[in-house]
Amino acid sequence: MSDAERHAPQLSVTLVTFADEPLEWARVVATAEAADAAGIDRLLVSEHLAFGDHLEDYARPELGGMRGGRQPTGPDGHWLEPLTVLAAIGARTTRVRLGTNILLAALRRPAVLAKTLSTLDTITDGRIDLGVGVGWQRAEYEVAGVPFDTRGERLDHTLDVLRVLWRDTPASFDDTLLSFEGIHTMPKPLQTGGIPIWIGGSVHRRVARRLARGASGWIPWGDAAVDVAAAISEMSALLDAEGDRVERLRIAGTLRRVRDRHGGIDLDATMAAAPELAAIGISDFRLALPVTGQRRSDEDTFGRAVEAFRRAIGSQGLPG
Repeated sequence: MSDAERHAPQLSVTLVTFADEPLEWARVVATAEAADAAGIDRLLVSEHLAFGDHLEDYARPELGGMRGGRQPTGPDGHWLEPLTVLAAIGARTTRVRLGTNILLAALRRPAVLAKTLSTLDTITDGRIDLGVGVGWQRAEYEVAGVPFDTRGERLDHTLDVLRVLWRDTPASFDDTLLSFEGIHTMPKPLQTGGIPIWIGGSVHRRVARRLARGASGWIPWGDAAVDVAAAISEMSALLDAEGDRVERLRIAGTLRRVRDRHGGIDLDATMAAAPELAAIGISDFRLALPVTGQRRSDEDTFGRAVEAFRRAIGSQGLPG
């Protein structure tokens, strides 16, 4: 894949797999099928394993939250497990990429996660993206039996093990948490070089180091997502210090919805921001679109969004 192909502009939408009430799975599947048929490039799913009583911590950047943010459900919200969801919708779609935004990878045993993801990549014909982050909620780590205060180191460890098991046969590994030698595990991911790993995080030296260890993309979070131009410039300096270049990364950015006079989304006005974002380095454009869970209606919505995106930024790199 050339650099131009690797950084071609893509349009991503989040598949909402959480709600305060039980989800209607048929509606989720219909929305995924509609996105696939309409030409959306990537579907993303979110994760929460469990909740404690301190949802206000979502708004605390020092814990990994977002300043001024609000957790989208209450503590008894229904959140579907993301990798199970990707397996199910992968069987009902053929071309759209499928990713996590984000997976709390450190909550899972690395070898089991490596096998799960390589299986997913195999059964979806190489369509998986892995977005990871450390999260903000202590309760999720406590219920999984994983120390919250060392979650960053645990994430780094998990990603290192994934890369070794995806790359090497036989595989050997040694750090303070795990040691193994001469391990055979198949299948490997279908994608050359392994499943692309996207790192979610703010502008921070630890995030830069995570990116420089072979990540494919960056998902700016917190203040970095608010002023993404400044964040990219600051992250560039941090990556330079790590011997890496921000230009090689795919970078996610949000398209802010512009309302029309009837209260709907003005797609052309919304997409008008895309060229400027592309100019500063954004290549994965993320947009929240209203859906009904009805295949025909959602396919029309997604199709009009794809057409507006192509008009704004050009059709190169987008599936026809």
